Amino acid sequence: MKTLADIGEDALVHLLTRTLRRDEDVLIGPGDDCAVVRLPRGAHSLVLKTDTLVEGVHFTAETPARWVGRKAMARVLSDFAAMAATPRHALVTLIAPTSTLVKRVQAIYQGLSKLADEFEVRVVGGETSRGEQLSLTVSLSGYVPTRRWITRAAAKAGDVLYVTGCLGGSIRGRHLRFQPLVKEAFIIAEKLKPTAMMDLSDGLAKDLPRLAAASGLGWDLWLDKIPITTGCTLPQALHDGEDYHLLFAVSPSVKKQALMDCQALCPGLKLHAIGELTSGAKSGLLKSGGWDHFR
Repeated sequence: MKTLADIGEDALVHLLTRTLRRDEDVLIGPGDDCAVVRLPRGAHSLVLKTDTLVEGVHFTAETPARWVGRKAMARVLSDFAAMAATPRHALVTLIAPTSTLVKRVQAIYQGLSKLADEFEVRVVGGETSRGEQLSLTVSLSGYVPTRRWITRAAAKAGDVLYVTGCLGGSIRGRHLRFQPLVKEAFIIAEKLKPTAMMDLSDGLAKDLPRLAAASGLGWDLWLDKIPITTGCTLPQALHDGEDYHLLFAVSPSVKKQALMDCQALCPGLKLHAIGELTSGAKSGLLKSGGWDHFR
């Protein structure tokens, strides 16, 4: 009998979602950064995302509580950034052992709420329950102008791949302290019109093949162009994960001036061209690697 370790995360998600009922109101379903659902009327569509942090997987018992809460909110905000969507309301579910200190839980919510306020997100409810280990789930809703969302699935062969910063070494602190690129994503969407975009949560080696596969494409990665965090190696840049930069594809016809304008409006970022999408895979370097919850 196969176990989750045998098949891995992507195969499990496919197995669990392939029989889900879909109707005309579901515009973007499982397999992208967020779900998008048609609203009864109006010029916008509803965007939905949920994400969970688990002690021992995403943080340790020694991780400062405020950073645990901040990371929980930041991860879902990063997924909204990947679709150039506006976040608005959140539900928070806490599962914790009965021995958990009340002040630790309070600090978790303080860290979460502070970042939520920064992005004008309101926490409107949630749930609590007892469990063997502490976990925190944030479910976020928001909106995007209809047909203006950016998915992983509309790229074309020849589109150029970009990332928004250096990769690797997130365990040094970036995985807790990264800033969700929601505002920057709006600028990228307006100036560069990406054909596909996602956030790098599981590492370039895991996430680039996902983006390429969603568009039915392969990739040609320019290894000497990958921006590597100081003190890290190329394998770390490819496989470490939790970079939370944006990976996106743009048409090769995009003007250099548009790239310069985008860069000027996002002074905290540097856009790096790292490869292109192809009609067939040219590199086998990324067939395995990156983060997988079940391997």
